[in-house]
Amino acid sequence: MESANYNGRYIAGLTLVSAMGGLLFGYDWVVIGGAKPFYERFFDIAQSSNLQGWAMSSALIGCLAGAFFSGFLSDRLGRKQPLIIAALLFTISAAGTGAVDQFTPFVLYRLLGGLGIGLASAISPMYIAEIAPTAMRGRLVAVNQLTIVIGILAAQMVNYLIAEKMPADATHEMILNSWNGQMGWRWMFWAELVPASTFLLLAFFIPESPRFLAKAGRHEASRKILARIGGDAYAAREELNIANTLQDITGKVDWKSLKSPKIRPILVLGIVLAVFQQWCGINVIFNYAEEIFTSAGYSVSDMLFNIVITGTVNLVFTLVAMRLVDSWGRRKMMLLGSSGLAFIYIILGTSYFLGIQGIMILILVVLAIAVYALTLAPVTWIVLSEIFPNRVRGAAMAVATTALWAACFVLTYTFPLLNKALDASGTFWLYALICLSGFLFILKRLPETKGKSLEELEKQLSE
Repeated sequence: MESANYNGRYIAGLTLVSAMGGLLFGYDWVVIGGAKPFYERFFDIAQSSNLQGWAMSSALIGCLAGAFFSGFLSDRLGRKQPLIIAALLFTISAAGTGAVDQFTPFVLYRLLGGLGIGLASAISPMYIAEIAPTAMRGRLVAVNQLTIVIGILAAQMVNYLIAEKMPADATHEMILNSWNGQMGWRWMFWAELVPASTFLLLAFFIPESPRFLAKAGRHEASRKILARIGGDAYAAREELNIANTLQDITGKVDWKSLKSPKIRPILVLGIVLAVFQQWCGINVIFNYAEEIFTSAGYSVSDMLFNIVITGTVNLVFTLVAMRLVDSWGRRKMMLLGSSGLAFIYIILGTSYFLGIQGIMILILVVLAIAVYALTLAPVTWIVLSEIFPNRVRGAAMAVATTALWAACFVLTYTFPLLNKALDASGTFWLYALICLSGFLFILKRLPETKGKSLEELEKQLSE
């Protein structure tokens, strides 16, 4: 009934610009996976599991710092300025990573990119949730996940198109001395400059979040943005809802309030869901695609093509998730994802254990990505953007995303070590056990959040 009054084009514009943080998050996060066979040989780290893990996970240190400081920045500066800072960091990182000739500066520029990922991963979905009308909030926040997936697929396609085809029996020296080994991996990183600079420009033109403006006492500015989103009646109603949840604010957020009896259970829920999204294991498929596919009998060139297939599946099922998340509900999709991944990982681990290679492994990997893209990938970000109270949303989101990136660092750094100690079979069986544990936690602790305003959720979860 009220949706006819929503300014759809305006809402879509704000959502898409903010979600470019997600696109760059996805691209920057995954581009390194396709460049991995080449920069490892260029920097002579192909025989060192520790340095391989550090190269892949170094950006995560930046993610941790970016996510942690996102709470401070969003509390002091709002949502808009940190998005501009993230865009600038992405631009500097893309230019620098491709230009270096030594491993240490390579890692330093990856750290800068990680700072951008950490900021964008916390603030982009939060900004969208705060400008979105209740009825379409799930779909709009899922746009951020969609752009993450588009960024992932863009990185995979760029890597595939840039890399020259290599023979299946290419030696270390052949790869090192090829165009791929000397220049190709650089252009994979430089390609990010196009979306990064575009985001940097467009981020200046979006308004501040109306909920942050109300929290900062700038009620007239908040009212104008809400009116432009849904009309005067919508603005008046949302103003009242926001005011009711901000009555006890007396300036800046006290981070100690996160430990209060009402907030702490919500924060623990967010932290566990954030950690589980990473420890469910799917990101190792993107980051360590070379090891996964070559151990299944594929060449380096085949591996790059298979990564494009997985990225396409990721995109398609994210689009399906956007259609379902506001009708199926968040809790049901999270339960489906955790149980589905556990089942697939058991079969995948068994396939590696029995020495099965080729198309069977590719099918199982594609199924795992489809389930993840349909469920845990978008829904976790939606739930995190919804469950935290207005007055502590920036700080709580920072804590949850910091936990997410800490979990991601552990996952990414330990995969080569686990793979070496347990083989691929044992590693995927371990991820299956984690997914079963996540299923039980969600079943017991996660309420349904669809169809409720942020302020209604705050009252429900704080009781």
